[in-house]
Amino acid sequence: MAGRTILHADMDAFYAAVEQHDRPELRGQPVIVGGTGGRGVVMTASYEARAFGVRSAMPTVEARRLCPQAVFLPGRMARYAEVSRTIREAFGEFTPAVEPLSLDEAFLDVTSSLSLFGTGRAIAERLKARVREETGLTVSVGIGPTKMVAKIASQLGKPDGLLEVPPEEVDRFLRPLPVGWLWGVGSVTGASLRALGIETIADLADADASLLRAHLGNQGPALRELARGHDRRSVEGDWRRKSYGEENTFAGDLTDGDEIRGTIVAHAEAVARRLRGDGRRGRTITLKIKLARRLGPGKFPMLTRSFTLPRGTDDGKAIADVALALWEAVSAGKTIRLIGVSVSGIDPRDDAASQLDLFAATPGGKRAALNRAMDRVAERFGDGALRRGDGQAERASPTGAIKDRRPPP
Repeated sequence: MAGRTILHADMDAFYAAVEQHDRPELRGQPVIVGGTGGRGVVMTASYEARAFGVRSAMPTVEARRLCPQAVFLPGRMARYAEVSRTIREAFGEFTPAVEPLSLDEAFLDVTSSLSLFGTGRAIAERLKARVREETGLTVSVGIGPTKMVAKIASQLGKPDGLLEVPPEEVDRFLRPLPVGWLWGVGSVTGASLRALGIETIADLADADASLLRAHLGNQGPALRELARGHDRRSVEGDWRRKSYGEENTFAGDLTDGDEIRGTIVAHAEAVARRLRGDGRRGRTITLKIKLARRLGPGKFPMLTRSFTLPRGTDDGKAIADVALALWEAVSAGKTIRLIGVSVSGIDPRDDAASQLDLFAATPGGKRAALNRAMDRVAERFGDGALRRGDGQAERASPTGAIKDRRPPP
């Protein structure tokens, strides 16, 4: 997109950095946040742990083998969300065009802000200083004329980096990089490209479009355009999360019982708390189940069941009741390794209706008051301080928490 100045801001080892900030005794130590059980997955590793080869999305057992001296923590999503809101407010001081991708990264289109703040680099420097001032954490920023270039620049600059790629330098910047740095090039597509002798972005940019289409379909020419620096995607400043979810892999395979049902309740409460924190409600509740029956290396059957309510909710009990009913309908004879609860069909919360609910002499009104009390306790003492019933779960990987990150070659 010619004439645009886009920033990609990405917090450095975010979850681990928050833990090191909040617990000074962990600073300088390898810290790994994620599922701590035998089937857990690394969500984030501090740079001290990454020096031993630990990476996001790695099985926890592998991380323990590589770095047994690390401090392993289960994660505190409510705390990370709280810090994320502070970071988001800092981003909004520089432009209204902010597109969050997750708790710890976002695109910012600062084109209209240049007349106020100066150059893209000046904005990035001020943004980095503002985030450090508000949170004590570091953020890496990439600057480019397109989203893809800005994102690659931020990754290459980590940690605590600032890398700018002017429009006239895009081609020279991209061409030497391995083709895997491009959006849309995962392990399967990368293997297909390498089979064609395409190893670098330069190889892809120079490849024949008809050859690429013959082997990759319409994706081939589209990737070639990205390799040439052509990316028309704009920063979606009115972005809204389309779903909220939590999931976990159990330490051992389970059949129907209190642990599964308690986990469903815990996930429902966590999702509801996040909805309330963002002032949102959802109508469609989905239960995700991964069966223990193996289909192949790392492959297991997945089931999903959904139910749509007549109106949106942010109440954990309402979400749990639906999710438990969905589980009841499919549980017979099932042995599972993972279960998750998510809510979609997201709408802004009707504050007027919520206010009426709060003071209504109905079970729903009492639950609204209880929810607010639970939120206050969780904010002060953490997620596990108060639960409705016996719900609790070790989260191997909260839904959407692990992003597709490729380390520099």
